[in-house]
Amino acid sequence: MARERIFQRHRHPVKTFSLGLQHVLAMYAGAVVVPLIVSSALGFTQEQLTYLIAIDLLACGVATLLQVWGNKYFGVGLPVMLGCAFQAVSPMIMIGQSSGVSAIYGAIIASGLFVLIFSGIFGKLIRLFPPVVTGSVVTIIGLTLIPVAFNDLGGGQGAEDFGSGVHLLLGFGVLVFIILMTRFTTGFVRSISVLIGLFAGTVAAGFMGEVNFAPIRDASWFHMVQPFYFGKPTFEIVPILTMILVAIVSVAESTGVFMALGKILDKDLTSKDLARGYRAEGLAIVLGGIFNSFPYTTYSQNVGLVQMTRVKTRDVIVVAGGLLIVIGFVPKIAALAQLVPGSVLGGAMVALFGMVVSSGIRIIGTQVDLSRHENLFIIACSVGMGLGVTVVPQLFAGAPAWAQIMLGNGIIAGSFTAIFMNLLFNGLGSKDIAAELAESHTDGMVEASGKSA
Repeated sequence: MARERIFQRHRHPVKTFSLGLQHVLAMYAGAVVVPLIVSSALGFTQEQLTYLIAIDLLACGVATLLQVWGNKYFGVGLPVMLGCAFQAVSPMIMIGQSSGVSAIYGAIIASGLFVLIFSGIFGKLIRLFPPVVTGSVVTIIGLTLIPVAFNDLGGGQGAEDFGSGVHLLLGFGVLVFIILMTRFTTGFVRSISVLIGLFAGTVAAGFMGEVNFAPIRDASWFHMVQPFYFGKPTFEIVPILTMILVAIVSVAESTGVFMALGKILDKDLTSKDLARGYRAEGLAIVLGGIFNSFPYTTYSQNVGLVQMTRVKTRDVIVVAGGLLIVIGFVPKIAALAQLVPGSVLGGAMVALFGMVVSSGIRIIGTQVDLSRHENLFIIACSVGMGLGVTVVPQLFAGAPAWAQIMLGNGIIAGSFTAIFMNLLFNGLGSKDIAAELAESHTDGMVEASGKSA
């Protein structure tokens, strides 16, 4: 142990840089895919997409440094990376389509302020989100995203050549490639299989004449950060409620990641440590809203990388955060992601969104007592309600405005159904939700590192 600490303290700068770059690569696909999905669904221009990708990468770096810094006001002070909250993708798309882009960023800012203000009492609020609720909500979010993936795989909703052989070949070819990469590779290569799949699919699309190089030609080499790039934010109750729910789910998951990483580092986290972590996450979400990017949360895949490499110092994460900030100031680099055709992205999204669903199922399967009929009933009704409202949103079109707030959005409807039914059947339950989440995350990371060895 002493030898390992000395090695970490005197690590060569080149090695530190390479380890930091490895962390960037591990989270890069998730960080880039989110703006690609959202912009595709909301019809952003090429210029807007370039800005969105660049500012997202920059904000990921800033959010990471805020969390790693660790002072008496904010920051958990652990080697964690922050990236786009993937569970926010579907809500952002729904808000943008129904209320406009300005409402997305108003809701993000409001949800970040909510996390900041209530960071000290989140331990109590999280009791409303035990695994049976969190697992159900994550499952609902994943299921609502699947149609988005298939629309892109087919060439884009409304496209004249939707479902053509070229689109299907590229989309399903990428999906099969990612499956094979996951099956026959291990360790770090497996962790970036989606990124490799997107690259391979884009190269194949290039030979078919399906790649547009205009975004790279048109992008500048440098740009400045521009607050409220998409306009002045607006604050509407339904979008705000939606993003607050997403933020609470993200904080619950981050709690598990913090606690699991604490176990890896042999560090006992206090309630004050967790509160500082929540505060940094809330601040990152507010900054995401101001700079028109995304809400941010702790990325568990990077914690898995800490477990796998056994490099546990913060200097590596600081380098990774710095790299993301530098990349964020260079639109040319951000524009590279725009080379990915929609059908290639769609094939990758089937796997990514399926993983969101399986993440929810994993939470349910590992942390919920499925021998209890009550828990099965909570899952059944909440997932059914969330998916039903998403598929048939016009069902409650004639309801009063106050009822539409609860019933017109699948994620809100499913989440509140899960919360209400859990309180009805289980009460507040265990006080130590964080410990349950930590145990689950630790078991998952140990299992993953064991497979990678």
